[in-house]
Amino acid sequence: MKQKALLIFITLQCLYVLACTGKPAKPLNRIISKDSTLVVLYIDSLRTYKAKMDSSMLYNIALGNDNNDDARFFRIFAPLTFYYSVANNCFGLENRYNDVDDINGAIDNSLMYVYVNHPELVQSTEKDLRKIGSLHEEITTPIKHKIDYSQQEVPVPEESPNTPLEIVIDKPNFWTFGGDYYLQFLQNYVSSNWYKGGESNYSMVASATLQANYNNKQKVKFENKLEMKLGLQTSSGDTLHSFKTSEDLIRYTGKLGLQATKNWYYTLQLIAYTQFMRGYKSNDPDVYSDILSPFNLNLSLGMSYTVKAFNDKLTGSVQLAPLAYNFRYVGRKSLATRYGLDEGSHTMNDFGSECTIDLTWAISELIKWKTRLYGYTTYERTEVEWENTLTFQFNKYISSNIFIYPRFDDGSSVRDDHYGYWQFKEYASIGFAYSF
Repeated sequence: MKQKALLIFITLQCLYVLACTGKPAKPLNRIISKDSTLVVLYIDSLRTYKAKMDSSMLYNIALGNDNNDDARFFRIFAPLTFYYSVANNCFGLENRYNDVDDINGAIDNSLMYVYVNHPELVQSTEKDLRKIGSLHEEITTPIKHKIDYSQQEVPVPEESPNTPLEIVIDKPNFWTFGGDYYLQFLQNYVSSNWYKGGESNYSMVASATLQANYNNKQKVKFENKLEMKLGLQTSSGDTLHSFKTSEDLIRYTGKLGLQATKNWYYTLQLIAYTQFMRGYKSNDPDVYSDILSPFNLNLSLGMSYTVKAFNDKLTGSVQLAPLAYNFRYVGRKSLATRYGLDEGSHTMNDFGSECTIDLTWAISELIKWKTRLYGYTTYERTEVEWENTLTFQFNKYISSNIFIYPRFDDGSSVRDDHYGYWQFKEYASIGFAYSF
């Protein structure tokens, strides 16, 4: 017992001398931080403690004591640390050394002596040790390893350099095609004794619009549109004709454009139109129009503006041409004067200005409005046409159309006493429709 007390006394004296001479030298090439410094100090203390234990073992052997010192003495040789248990054992109301042997009590008393008399020598606290963590932490939760999966690639067999390779190059397609068709009917029955009079009639309208447009995305556009429309009607009051035409049109519109800005193009436009069949009036044997009677061709040079508005719901173009050439041909000489030609002549040529506005507005998924405003003037005569088609799409194949067509022409018709030079056409129909 005296030997152990002597050993503790010697140890305390060594600890006090080490503390007074300064802190142990920091090893080189260490990361300078509070935690890492504390760890380094403890590692150095372990080395010092090992040396002290070797000396203590030799001392015990020399005294004939076979008992080796245990690891509890490490707290004396380690960097001076404030342990909470030392303060609890010393200042507690109860005697906490009843279950503690004399070695633990002596070590606690020695450490408490230093805490009270030389607090400046305390280098760390038990809180710092817990922050760093112990060397043997128990694992209470399963460790989940993150595994990166990679797809195993099948090695590609090496091909012989002499194997011929076939290279296929797809040429870009700058053409787009589209169109729409409809076939619609109208039937009206009036009995012979109807109090307001009238007559029964049947009518049908067929229309086809084909488009083929070229755009190379490098300032060149070429647009083509072919419109064909034919309407027939019968009426019991017409005793001369089994049926007459209510709509008759063949019209081609071609436009070659060179881009000037984002939406403006220098444009050369060609419009040519005639009709399919002869045109009659009810109970009148005279022919009022025929194929190539008349035939109109308009060639204009100007600028075109591409319209895209309301999230592309309103699309189309506006053509403004200060220079335009108009050619008119009438195959039937009897109709020459009716269409502004000299009597007995087949052709007429003149120059002027031209404007074409062609727009499509998708008002909703079921309602669409197409409008075309065409104007040509030689500053001596003026021709204006405004075609409006309002389409109600009931489903993919069934639709209804309302067509309104006012026209002004003061050069090829006789002035009417009621309408003047204005002409007007309107109809409503329902039937089959298809677009692509």
